[in-house]
Amino acid sequence: MRRFFGMLVLLLGTAGVQAQEYPTRPIHLIVPFSTGGGTDSSARVVADKLGKLLGQQVVVENRPGASGNIGTAAVARTPADGYTLLLGFDGTLVINPFTYPSVPFDTLRDFVPVTKLGDVALAVVAHPSLPARTLAELLAYSKTNPGKLSYGHSGVGGTSHVAGELLKQRTGLDMTHIPYKSGGQAVIDAVAGQVPLAYVAVAGAHGQLRTGRLIGIGVSTSKRLELLPDLPTFIEQGVGDFDVSSWNGILVPAGTPRPIIDRLHRGLVAALRDPDTRQRFAALGIEPVGNTPDEFAAQIKADLARWSKVVQQANIRVE
Repeated sequence: MRRFFGMLVLLLGTAGVQAQEYPTRPIHLIVPFSTGGGTDSSARVVADKLGKLLGQQVVVENRPGASGNIGTAAVARTPADGYTLLLGFDGTLVINPFTYPSVPFDTLRDFVPVTKLGDVALAVVAHPSLPARTLAELLAYSKTNPGKLSYGHSGVGGTSHVAGELLKQRTGLDMTHIPYKSGGQAVIDAVAGQVPLAYVAVAGAHGQLRTGRLIGIGVSTSKRLELLPDLPTFIEQGVGDFDVSSWNGILVPAGTPRPIIDRLHRGLVAALRDPDTRQRFAALGIEPVGNTPDEFAAQIKADLARWSKVVQQANIRVE
């Protein structure tokens, strides 16, 4: 027994020393999506800042496939030593587990959250020909024109899709979802009048809203956006507690020592507070967050519970 406790103390002591010295070599940040998108760009901004703060290079690796499932599962199988990080995305971590027949990871069991990097605001926008400028008017139109409303979104099982289904479930709004390969394509078709509504990231529709080519119906954040101060939230329009944003954040494999998580957290929060980071995030339509590991974990659990119910009721399946 003494020998056992002696070995345990030795192992804990070794882990403590490793955590104090961390990092001693380059860190790999796995982005489970292709290069060039907003998610990839945000990762590279943070990797650059974090690397300078930690004194080691943070290398971004793109491992796309299956809406983020492939790269996410790869991180779950890596050693829990702080040298492989995951850029976690809400669509992959809290929606895919319910829309796919199976996913090769368990969000709560396989990962430990470090911090949420940022939120991406979503909004419902309309072609100007649609005789509705508010949610109340949209509801009235859908009741007198059953089956005529549809909304474009970035793809089956994406955040904007399930957000649209949640809005339908909470309000009784009658509209059919139309999946696109990207939110940008949904915006293009909404501007052209090919689809009357789109539920998309505000950043992707801001230019069209500013010029009047699209009309904002509502934003699904908890409060109005500085970017669009005249666009009311759905909460203001009577849909209580309707707060939906797309988010991304940093997670590590389960079992990573807490001192390493704390070291990463301090570095990431400092990176997010950097004025250059905030400016570059703003250009990508991302509101920086930088919350605690426990706060991030609480949101992940709450989102899993919320989207499980929405997906089941809407019968959303990715084939």
